[in-house]
Amino acid sequence: MGRIGVDIYPLQTGVPLARVESFGKFLGGSATNVAVAAARLGRSAAVVTRTGLDPFGDYCREALADFGVDARWATGVPGPPTPVTFCEIFPPDHFPLYFYRYPKAPDLELRADELDMDAIAGARVFWMTGTGLCAEPSRTATLAALAARHAAGGGTATVFDLDWRPMFWPDGDPGAARPHYRAALAHATVAVGNLAECRVATGAHTPRECADALLAAGVGLAVVKQGPDGVLAAHRDGTVAHVPPHPVEVVNGLGAGDAFGGALCHGLLAGWDPARTVRYANAAGAIVAGRLACSTAMPYPEEVEALLAGASREEQV
Repeated sequence: MGRIGVDIYPLQTGVPLARVESFGKFLGGSATNVAVAAARLGRSAAVVTRTGLDPFGDYCREALADFGVDARWATGVPGPPTPVTFCEIFPPDHFPLYFYRYPKAPDLELRADELDMDAIAGARVFWMTGTGLCAEPSRTATLAALAARHAAGGGTATVFDLDWRPMFWPDGDPGAARPHYRAALAHATVAVGNLAECRVATGAHTPRECADALLAAGVGLAVVKQGPDGVLAAHRDGTVAHVPPHPVEVVNGLGAGDAFGGALCHGLLAGWDPARTVRYANAAGAIVAGRLACSTAMPYPEEVEALLAGASREEQV
């Protein structure tokens, strides 16, 4: 449940937007990319979101179907256009994003009384994002969906992707966002975010302090992504896993986190332990970081397994 839109990415790297000569059009939006990533790994996935009543909205639904993602809850809303996002690509670590979500993105027009709460409560994994909390009516709808799952027993996992985007919040103030993040954490069983996002959600500083604060807020598994320093996964039972990154020649790092998310869902559904789940998710993210796009770049199981097998052989040598 969350963002959907169209990614307009330059087909030249190392070039500012003002001088880019050609672009590619791709399905985008964080929650949407996570669903695509999970579908690529063989899972049944759907997105709860809204588009504009425009050709880009039609494209989004067609692209979801092409990726094998159920589009029945990706509905059009009158008024705001389907958002588009541009980026600049300066490997290895500079990828500015330019969001065109004006005057308001349709995915923030999700309303609690229009949600299929039976489907949300019945899903084995439900994934929601911090962006969904940034404005009404999406904020109330997101919290209502979380409450419905909690009341129904929560399935296998309810995942809160912290997804901090300061440009979506009034004045970009973490302090204004934190109470809403805490309300969502009370109903989530898994929290995942990079270190900056975890700091926004908790007010803590170090990776371990952030993980402990997320666990104290109510989740059972806290996943703190640290880029070149790997991933920290802490479980409520006291288990802590530190997983190193996979070295990769970065082309575009923007889709890596969504690939990580889809693979995280895959591991949760498979019942893997946190260390195995995060190791697999790290590999999926590394593959996408070495590719240009996001949705179309999501890996298949054999690609992830091949990378993990290669890494295991290198460790043995």
